[in-house]
Amino acid sequence: MVDLVRRFFQLEAASGIILFFTALLALVFANSPWSDLYRSFLDMPFQLRVGTFNLDKTLLLWVNDGLMAIFFLLVGMEIKREMIDGSLSNLQQASLPVFAAIGGMVAPAFIYYVTIAGNSALMPGWAIPMATDIAFALGVLSLLGQRVPLGLKIFLLALAIIDDLGAILVIALFYTEQLHTEPLIFAFALSALLLMFNRSGVKKLTLYLLIGGFLWIAVLKSGIHATIAGVIVGFAIPHHGSRSLLTRLEHELHPWSSYFILPFFAFVNAGLSFEGISWKLLSDGLPLAIMAGLILGKPIGVMLISYLSVKLKFASLPQGVTWSHVFGLSLLCGIGFTMSIFISGLAFGLESQSFELSRLGILAGSFFAAILGFIYLRWWNHSPVLMNKE
Repeated sequence: MVDLVRRFFQLEAASGIILFFTALLALVFANSPWSDLYRSFLDMPFQLRVGTFNLDKTLLLWVNDGLMAIFFLLVGMEIKREMIDGSLSNLQQASLPVFAAIGGMVAPAFIYYVTIAGNSALMPGWAIPMATDIAFALGVLSLLGQRVPLGLKIFLLALAIIDDLGAILVIALFYTEQLHTEPLIFAFALSALLLMFNRSGVKKLTLYLLIGGFLWIAVLKSGIHATIAGVIVGFAIPHHGSRSLLTRLEHELHPWSSYFILPFFAFVNAGLSFEGISWKLLSDGLPLAIMAGLILGKPIGVMLISYLSVKLKFASLPQGVTWSHVFGLSLLCGIGFTMSIFISGLAFGLESQSFELSRLGILAGSFFAAILGFIYLRWWNHSPVLMNKE
């Protein structure tokens, strides 16, 4: 488990740096003389047509609906693996990150709701500050080296996986506007077929991916966000032992997700134009609510619920981890970049002014959360690091 976490940590740390630079590049392009070229690139049409079947989307939508479905496939496999033989496989290991993740989702949503003061037009964005960007958070932790214990990194991985599961449920339950019966029935039938493959011990990856492709189309047409199909396929992939089909596919997809899918998502979604936007807008209802949720809500929720769960003996701190470490980690959990932008697009639409303002809040909130978490763990945290033995 320790070796697996170290390999995963190294990979995600590197991807966090790449993610930062692609987001920065998007901001540069969106505010340069090439901004029209950048916008034309995002609006480039791509069409998939077979007979009477037709999918016609812009590049931006293909990335958000298509490439991100592959990312969610990886998320689904990670959750399943951790539930079977990882950090979520028993109550003792899973209890603290579960409680922390729940607190880290509820508190930001509550603070967002209080901050917007009942503005119904902004209500759909309540889930935006709930998410934690694992790549960025791990990237910041990697800069701290031996100043943080391995147990804290494992804790972050488990918390982020549960956080992703919560985001998946939120997307499925609250960001589905209108359901279409026939594609939904077809999606249920394909999901049942994938489950039957799993139960029957089918180990042909091409079958899972082929059915998964049809499932993606069915879910897309049903009105549920298409990325949910990736999660379903991820849970259907068989996992028995270290050389399972799930482990092999997860290993193959990790570089693609870390070094291409997430950076490309950042490049096409982080290009906020600052034209006509002043920093005074940060005090506007929507950016302020998101920033408050990320900078205040995340640490309050993660820290408070973690502390209560340990004091009530529902959970225990990982080896070598102190409350000072947990507080620093709770600050880093306010980095909500990737999933927050994704949910923002679902909440307000990619062409709306609210989406532009929400991106401003997400970028500012995530930046300050990263800086605060790094400074605290680097200079203000004086807890001794107990190195875990392998």
